[in-house]
Amino acid sequence: MKYRYYYNEVPGVGLCRNNLVYTSLISEDQKTFVKWYYNDKEYHKDQNQVVDKNKMEEKWQREIKYLTLMSRHYSDLIPSILDIDEENKKIYLAVDGTDLWNRSQCNTDFYRNVIPSWKDQILEILTAHHKLGLYKFSLHPSSYWPVNGQLKSINYFFTYHASEGPISIAEHSSHIYSQRQSIMKTIVESMGLSWDEPEELKDLQNLCLESFRSNYTDDFVDKAKEIYDIK
Repeated sequence: MKYRYYYNEVPGVGLCRNNLVYTSLISEDQKTFVKWYYNDKEYHKDQNQVVDKNKMEEKWQREIKYLTLMSRHYSDLIPSILDIDEENKKIYLAVDGTDLWNRSQCNTDFYRNVIPSWKDQILEILTAHHKLGLYKFSLHPSSYWPVNGQLKSINYFFTYHASEGPISIAEHSSHIYSQRQSIMKTIVESMGLSWDEPEELKDLQNLCLESFRSNYTDDFVDKAKEIYDIK
């Protein structure tokens, strides 16, 4: 099977990498998505951010740990895992075309054209995370893939269990997009949080959800916060 780089086609911008950590590949028939934990310079266009090998290894281990945890408990909420190639650090997932962000032309208003019940479906995924004690900070719309009318969640490299933490934002800034960081910094101040000092996971989940208001809708974010009992 042949694979090619997978990008998001952003209107007015062009082809953009859909992830800052790993290298994204997709099969020619768009039935298999590959998360390759390799910092490919061509794919990242020499804008590589996670360049520390230890950090990349940590992200890989978190991905495997929490993606497989979801597979054991909520297999219907993630793409089917076709293979995990630990030697080459590749995870093969069954998909059906491109992700939600790409299919909606990177426009929040068009999510409903792709998946009419997108809000309820993502809230179901977040509820599953909460029941498992997970705090997942990679919430970009490109982390959700429509498969047979059901959104499937990926990108567990930025996930922590409730037994972990607190953690600081600063130590994770290498895999937070610069534009996202700018949004977060204004919210951090208003929440009375620190960028450099460790903060509780629940507070960081709140910060994360608030920073994604521009990618979702206010009512969705408010309901998502209720799942984590965030006021």
